[in-house]
Amino acid sequence: MNSKRLLTCALALSSMLGSMAQTHVMDINTKKAGATVQKTMYGLFFEDINYAADGGLYGELVKNRSFEFPQALMGWQTFGNVTVKDDGPFKRCPHYVELAWPGHKERRTGLQNEGYFGIGVLKGEEYRFTVWAKADKGTARIKVQLIDESTLEERQDFATAKVDINSKEWKKYEVILKSPKTDNKANLRIFLEGRNPVSLEHVSLFPVNTFKNRTNGMRRDLGQALADVHPGVLRFPGGCIVEGEELANRYQWKNTIGPVEDRPLNRNRWEFTFESRYYPDYFQSYGLGFFEYFQLAEDIGAEPLPVLNVGMACQYQNWNDPKAHVPVDQLAPYIQDCLDLIEFANGDSTTTWGKKRAEMGHAKPFNLKFIAVGNEQWDDLYYERLKPFVKAIKAKYPKIQIIGTSGPDSEGKMFDKGWKAMTDLKADLVDEHFYRNEQWFLSHGLRYENYDRKGPKVFAGEYACHGKGKKWNHYETSLYEAAFMTDLERNADIVHMATYAPLFAHVDGWQWRPDMIWYDNTRMFKTVSYYVQQMYAQNKGTNVLSLTMQGKPVAGQDGQDGLFASSVIDKSSGTVIVKVINTSDQPQDVSLNLEGIKGDRTAETLTLTHSAMDDENTLDQPDKIKPVSGTATCTGGKKGSVINDKLPAKTFRLYKIKK
Repeated sequence: MNSKRLLTCALALSSMLGSMAQTHVMDINTKKAGATVQKTMYGLFFEDINYAADGGLYGELVKNRSFEFPQALMGWQTFGNVTVKDDGPFKRCPHYVELAWPGHKERRTGLQNEGYFGIGVLKGEEYRFTVWAKADKGTARIKVQLIDESTLEERQDFATAKVDINSKEWKKYEVILKSPKTDNKANLRIFLEGRNPVSLEHVSLFPVNTFKNRTNGMRRDLGQALADVHPGVLRFPGGCIVEGEELANRYQWKNTIGPVEDRPLNRNRWEFTFESRYYPDYFQSYGLGFFEYFQLAEDIGAEPLPVLNVGMACQYQNWNDPKAHVPVDQLAPYIQDCLDLIEFANGDSTTTWGKKRAEMGHAKPFNLKFIAVGNEQWDDLYYERLKPFVKAIKAKYPKIQIIGTSGPDSEGKMFDKGWKAMTDLKADLVDEHFYRNEQWFLSHGLRYENYDRKGPKVFAGEYACHGKGKKWNHYETSLYEAAFMTDLERNADIVHMATYAPLFAHVDGWQWRPDMIWYDNTRMFKTVSYYVQQMYAQNKGTNVLSLTMQGKPVAGQDGQDGLFASSVIDKSSGTVIVKVINTSDQPQDVSLNLEGIKGDRTAETLTLTHSAMDDENTLDQPDKIKPVSGTATCTGGKKGSVINDKLPAKTFRLYKIKK
């Protein structure tokens, strides 16, 4: 054999040995089930930011439907003889409009609503128009139209119906419009026909086909996207809107229940928070209120987790100004709001607030188990106010679990102070928030290993990887979220809940990004972060399994070549689930030793992978990046079955093996 051939063989052997040396062996003990994975482990956090409620999840298509915006006709164009009045039938929403004869038979009186960045309608779908109205001088008629003002159309109107108003007393009228086409930017127009005047209040347009077909329901595609996650918990209604920039604008749950026509308007603090993303027409109609939140949680199979105000306005916007917050000795109404909410959710129909729930159509209790008091607040101003809440709630409802917060920091002096305070107050869970960059997520794969197991449990209530200089929903940051989540799963004995944030964003009206689900008025897309959350939530299992590499957790440590991994078992189905994330730029050979599983079998796989790190899904390409199903061979051995696989660079792969 010549020297050249010897050299070639040597290089081949060296390459083979090098390849063998780089195989990452992960040992998974399937024989011993560890900590219980809570049903609430992976959930959803809803806040009315980015037009998430009105203009988003909430199905209402008319903006300022009760004319209660500070500018009563904001969102409306009027023509002819239109007058705004304020002695209407609803005490907390007194404004309405009167349409009267314009003075000439060839003129028109009416009004037109622009919706939320337009009104979205779908071809073949029906839309329910309702209005409270009266006619003081005999029967009056209105013509209701869906219109398209495009100059390319022969007619502006493409769906029309007529409604006769036949009473001097306020009554609710309804008519169905069926759209012959899809239009993302339609308007609603109402004409007065004839000379008799008519008064209109609470002008509403809803899809008939809402999520779960509820009349005051949610947009179907967005509601279904939430259900498809299989969330364990739904946190609502925020977030910073719980606090308000001042207490007058805080979220008050009692204003959000009862007849939808008489729920008062509230200013949305996200209207003005960022001057660069300013939306002067961003308010809260409260059509999506606490009853609807509880009902939504029930509809998607999640535990409800309401957040209530602790007597403090937003600290960011008031910078620890004591005058912006309620004095400790004047907190009684705020504490009573918490107690009343628990009664509203859980009380029977003989109780004051349980009766109100039953009157709204839900006789059975919602079975509330958790309540959070305060959002992302910190320091003694918060701790001293939270104390009487905990005392009062525990005294009357000892089984309700109370969630406090460690503040906006993910570590450091104030974070540690917050955890000590929550421990001293005996909070059941502590809400941690972390919006951090790529390096933070990659370097915190062992965050929860050293937490005190004797104190409160962890609720990772708001988190997302924000790319440094790239704050959008691109693939790379979603992959690092998946890597970090292996630590949540590995430490299920201490981490009981986790929710990505924010949840929703309208493409034409957002204030904050990245977000989990984006939409316009007729379409939506799920981000890669959505699919990461779904992969975990649909495969959370029931118990943690030990998974190690050379005796250590697989968390991107030295020598692990950017690999992160965790494993659980689902006892009900006998399925072992292994999640492996390769955050490196190179493919990695992995060997999964499944101790306790015997014989050959086929494993199911679900793989999320993509080559361009800055790519993201869009309205036009909603399925550009999504998980793909496959299989892997599981080969029997002496100590257990083995899966040998080559994991592509920048890839999240999930393995499911029937035990």
